[in-house]
Amino acid sequence: MGSIQLTHHFRPVALEHASRLINHGPTVLVTSAAGDRRNVMAAAWSMPVEFTPPRIAVVIDKSTFTKELIAASGAFGLCLPGTALADLTYAVGNQSGRTVDKFTLHGIVARTGPVLGVPLIETGCAAWLECRLIREPHAEEAYDTCFAEVVAAAADERIFANGHWQFRDDNVELQTIHHLGGGNFVRAGGVLCAQP
Repeated sequence: MGSIQLTHHFRPVALEHASRLINHGPTVLVTSAAGDRRNVMAAAWSMPVEFTPPRIAVVIDKSTFTKELIAASGAFGLCLPGTALADLTYAVGNQSGRTVDKFTLHGIVARTGPVLGVPLIETGCAAWLECRLIREPHAEEAYDTCFAEVVAAAADERIFANGHWQFRDDNVELQTIHHLGGGNFVRAGGVLCAQP
């Protein structure tokens, strides 16, 4: 896994804004690696749980290859695919990384995370978060829920800038997707502003 530089649109996100990247409930791509093994899977259930320091929760079945790699490394990435990656997101969510390297199979280019070295996906994604696992054995075993501290985050400035999402007609391919089941997704978009 070679190191790849940030695309020219990705900018660091202040950690105090990192929870906003997943606060709207997007489907995420969970990336993991341990030794020379790596994996990517889709997860529909993730959320922020604390702002300072930024902490998140994500449901990852304890029997998955991803969970095995996370347990071994203590780290993972959450990448937020845009609409352009709906097919890929569905595909990696329905394949086991135990039998195939999904990065190679699907031609996924990953950069190396700046703090923990996890594989992170930028092309076609709106943002990523690099996460350090917070061991909670009971929650992991009973509820398949992993907790983590976000140690680095970045987002494509065309859709997330100054700590806020910018869903517009000119960035539809980067708008996050939300899984409805059976391979059906809805995209985020059309921001409505509440009146005080």
